[in-house]
Amino acid sequence: MPTVEDCEAAQTCWFTCRAEVLGGQTWTDGPLTWVREGDEQSLMFPERLPADAVLRGVERARETGVRIIGAWLGADVDASALAAAGFERGWEPWWMTAAVAGVGAAADPRVELQQDTLDYTGEYADYGKTLLMTRVRPQHTWYAAAYDHPSGRFAGRAWSHMSTETASETAGVFDMEVWPAFQRRGLGSGLLRAVVAAAADAGARNAVLNATPEGKLLYKSCGFRQIGAGITWWLHLAPRG
Repeated sequence: MPTVEDCEAAQTCWFTCRAEVLGGQTWTDGPLTWVREGDEQSLMFPERLPADAVLRGVERARETGVRIIGAWLGADVDASALAAAGFERGWEPWWMTAAVAGVGAAADPRVELQQDTLDYTGEYADYGKTLLMTRVRPQHTWYAAAYDHPSGRFAGRAWSHMSTETASETAGVFDMEVWPAFQRRGLGSGLLRAVVAAAADAGARNAVLNATPEGKLLYKSCGFRQIGAGITWWLHLAPRG
């Protein structure tokens, strides 16, 4: 079964592949791996945090108009360099894993796998561009949308993603959400099973994700178990005037 390190690798691959497809950037500075997409910059699971490298990353963010920096860490990494740079401790990713065979079949008629969408409009219109990820070939990324019955209103989404660099048997589940007005109707489990089944059809044997306390009960009901936890740190940058 996957380890916490496998969960971290899946999360890193999701960030770096998104940046590659959607016009972002990825770079390294010593032991630090940075990813930028839009006005957000992320630091992905360093084993150590040299203070000078952290400050270089923050300065690059300021110079390029980044508004928020997120740092993803293992629970045992010394984060004092982040605190000294002004970061604040954030939420804990609860790493969970399941064998795809135990998650359940994709059988909810309210959930659709899609490669294009008209569901995002107005201030959310740019999110629709992320479905470019599903059109990369060979396909490593899957997106599902949920619709309320009988109204047909857009009710939630989920993604799964497998590594594009190596032959991976582990798929990550990401950005899964059911809008508050449609929760507790079984749509979450339908979304989860749809994207896990799509990855399973491409060869995945295991699935991993990071859960919040609210989501853990849903994931547990679909066969996931928690294997560890991490920590995030965040820095909000004011625009230069």
